[in-house]
Amino acid sequence: MTLRAAPSYGARVELRGKKLGILIACKPDQPGFRHGLGVAGAALKRGLNVYLYCIDEAVGGVADPELQKLKAAGLNLYACAYGAHKRNITLTDHATFAGLTVVNDIIAGTDRFVSFN
Repeated sequence: MTLRAAPSYGARVELRGKKLGILIACKPDQPGFRHGLGVAGAALKRGLNVYLYCIDEAVGGVADPELQKLKAAGLNLYACAYGAHKRNITLTDHATFAGLTVVNDIIAGTDRFVSFN
């Protein structure tokens, strides 16, 4: 019987080309919003394809300068069209406004999915 050595803890894993889905539902002034942006930024730097969907209160943060900087760096940014309508937020080119079908596609089509509430 041959035993394979387990990869050591913290070993570098090739992530380039992998897909990460992120859902943010909290207000832009809450720590979860900033933490979600931090995860997105770190993932982009590692070469992941990042898909971020803002829903509920997070829709108000789509024009956030830090979020727009990540979008310019390659972040795929979506926002809930219904949430924007409900909060009287004008649909702009800051994000692709879409419905919950897009969230389903992100969940189904990514290697990992995380949520910040």
